[in-house]
Amino acid sequence: MSDITVSFEFFPPKTEKMETQLWDAVEILAPVAPSFMSVTYGAGGSTRERTHAVVSRIQNEIGLPAAAHLTCVNATRDEIDAIADAYWQAGIRHIVALRGDPPGGIGGAYAPAPGGYAYASDLVGGLLALHPFEISVAAYPECHPQAPDALADIDALKRKIDAGAYGRFLDLAHKAGITVPIVPGILPLTNFERASEMAKSCGAHIPDSVRRRFDGLDADPIARQDAATAVATELCRSLYGLGVRQFHFYTLNRAELVLGICRELGVAPLSHQDQANV
Repeated sequence: MSDITVSFEFFPPKTEKMETQLWDAVEILAPVAPSFMSVTYGAGGSTRERTHAVVSRIQNEIGLPAAAHLTCVNATRDEIDAIADAYWQAGIRHIVALRGDPPGGIGGAYAPAPGGYAYASDLVGGLLALHPFEISVAAYPECHPQAPDALADIDALKRKIDAGAYGRFLDLAHKAGITVPIVPGILPLTNFERASEMAKSCGAHIPDSVRRRFDGLDADPIARQDAATAVATELCRSLYGLGVRQFHFYTLNRAELVLGICRELGVAPLSHQDQANV
């Protein structure tokens, strides 16, 4: 599986301890030579400055391509345009354009901000009117909880693509005329109970076979990590069989588990000599 490429997602830290953990994780994962590292954007822009600081440091100090998340929630077009301009001036060329969750959480009612971009498709168009960003968008394989059905989800994804974004959604997406690549996001199950709650709130399904892998492991962190590595690796290999060659890992700002999965997939860290030649 030497043709695999990977990317990693982080979130901006809130405390000094979390900041140390973040940069330790970035340092450990950097030698894997990811195609990019992305940084999330808090609800309603609550992490705006911290997201900008982390993205800029990854890009300009660590020397790796960085992508900044940007959402529509609780911001006017002028405010979002100013943030996008600041990213462009900082050398950031890749934006993950998202609608964003409503203030009450993913299950709450969503209403566009007055004077703001209504949806991700609008945000994509606005960003590209400012600068020729590389733009990624999100898609829900098991249907967004606020979408009436899966076909409505595909229609929403196609609007984002037609606005100029980057993505592919396999069979249904092909039928809708979407032909650019999609990168699956892989969340290693570090905490199965929390992952189950997240899946329920998103309307996603965790197979019984996966649940059984974690039964009885609550008090055994080593066995739990082994199970998480095995489940994620098997998922990636199944996707590889479907033609997927790039994987995006949600690190939760921790490196060891994701690094272990990369090794299992044959994506090994570069040697010091290789890093010097990059």
